[in-house]
Amino acid sequence: MALGVLSLVLTGCSQEAGPTPGPNPGTPGPDALPIKLDALSADACYSSPQTQRPSGCEKYVTEVGGTAGSVHARAQAGKTVDRPLDGEATALDQAVSAFRGAGCTTVPSPGGACTKALTDIATTIAAVKKQVNQQAATG
Repeated sequence: MALGVLSLVLTGCSQEAGPTPGPNPGTPGPDALPIKLDALSADACYSSPQTQRPSGCEKYVTEVGGTAGSVHARAQAGKTVDRPLDGEATALDQAVSAFRGAGCTTVPSPGGACTKALTDIATTIAAVKKQVNQQAATG
């Protein structure tokens, strides 16, 4: 008898309404790119890559890796591919791969391949920002 009551109680609990997850918003589209670039360029890993601990830039580099996809999307959004912008997206991909390939997420001091990768990322983000801002100005 007690087992039957317990099973009814547990069955009732499984039927309770709870919050249902909303749809996954996905990744931001190419229109969000200028905001993302501004956020990345406010990071110390961007503004002074030569003095940053590579291990402290792991989150930043992860964000840059995701942003490269948005740069590719923006470059390919028109009737023709914006080859210079797409090339910059590829350069971002390569710099992020270099950072990860050198094991920089565990490197505690600046220098070497990790600092070069961070510097390459910063230089490329600056070039992407310039192109995106020019596109915004010219429509």
